[in-house]
Amino acid sequence: MSLSIKEMTRIALFSSLICIASLILKFGGEIVVPFSILPFMVMLAGAILGPRSGALSVAVYVLIGLIGAPVFAKPPYAGFTYVFQPTFGFLLGFIVEAYVIGKLLRKPSLHLVHYLLAMTIGIFVMYLVGIPYLYGIIKFYLGKPFTMWNAIKVGMLPFIGLDLIKGALAALVAKGVMTRLAKQETPRYE
Repeated sequence: MSLSIKEMTRIALFSSLICIASLILKFGGEIVVPFSILPFMVMLAGAILGPRSGALSVAVYVLIGLIGAPVFAKPPYAGFTYVFQPTFGFLLGFIVEAYVIGKLLRKPSLHLVHYLLAMTIGIFVMYLVGIPYLYGIIKFYLGKPFTMWNAIKVGMLPFIGLDLIKGALAALVAKGVMTRLAKQETPRYE
């Protein structure tokens, strides 16, 4: 897999934006899954960069956190031990979400409905990865009595409405950006 200089620059730019997004507007304190604008940036990465570059930009963000930069939402905020946090599965889900959204939006002249649908599917894909991971870490690693329904109640239900709103906003922004890029006849990178 070779990447052009433009692709690497765009991946680095989105990775930086995702890092910044992970640090601002974090709410929730001691709840298991905090609120942030990170999902918004992940959806934009997939929609604007395409499947491969979008997923790579999110993977670079995760790697930055795993090697020690404090970009994650909960203590210890960084380091390899973060893989034992219940919310780490959502970070893995973000990589898959960006890829799926990029795959679903490969045609640049799609209508807004397609963007909204792609964002919604991407959100549910992220939950399909994140919820089982949350369940597994709490139930098996931490050894607490925890059911899959508890994982859904803690990791999805409080956030799904806001995530859908973020998805709608990301669809509007991505559609606007892609429409403008199409007018400039700039090729979309995969």
